[in-house]
Amino acid sequence: METARTGARLGAVILTGGGAVRLDGADKASVELGGLTLLEHALGAVVDAAEVVVVGPDVPTSRPVTFTREDPPGGGPAAGLLAGLRCFARRPDWVLALAVDMPLVTSWTVRRLAEAARYDGAALIDDSRRLQYLCALYSTDSLQRVRPSYEEEHGLSMKALVHTLRLEHVPAVGPETRDVDTWEDLLRLREALGD
Repeated sequence: METARTGARLGAVILTGGGAVRLDGADKASVELGGLTLLEHALGAVVDAAEVVVVGPDVPTSRPVTFTREDPPGGGPAAGLLAGLRCFARRPDWVLALAVDMPLVTSWTVRRLAEAARYDGAALIDDSRRLQYLCALYSTDSLQRVRPSYEEEHGLSMKALVHTLRLEHVPAVGPETRDVDTWEDLLRLREALGD
């Protein structure tokens, strides 16, 4: 059985889209925390990925990435992930899906997912036992197996996309599943980090 630890090729899809309604429509990828944008935090977390696709508007980055958008825009995270899968120059064996608004996810988080991944993949699970489908490592073959027709991608939830996949559960350590949905979330994280 191939696992993510056997030298298989790792790719990453960072999802930066979404309306950010509770952030007054601000571009989440460009919001700063601890002197780095949320996108740069995400890029730091996926440092082990051979190739990175960012689903969202083009912005300057510290490493080469490929930018793309789901078509039509606003299709949701599953449509974004599937759009990202189409853009790899070289198809990865495993793909990490990561929401840009999870700045406490680190390369150590990703390595724990890779160590646990078997069968269809592994997903971070928070203290309330909720799977974080947007901090998860998926077998590319498994995603290809469950992907719907192109016309059905728009509006599909991540849970609906991957509900038949066998995912290992990787417990979150500390607050690494905290996300930035509101300005209050951002302020709390800044205070916690002494920013």
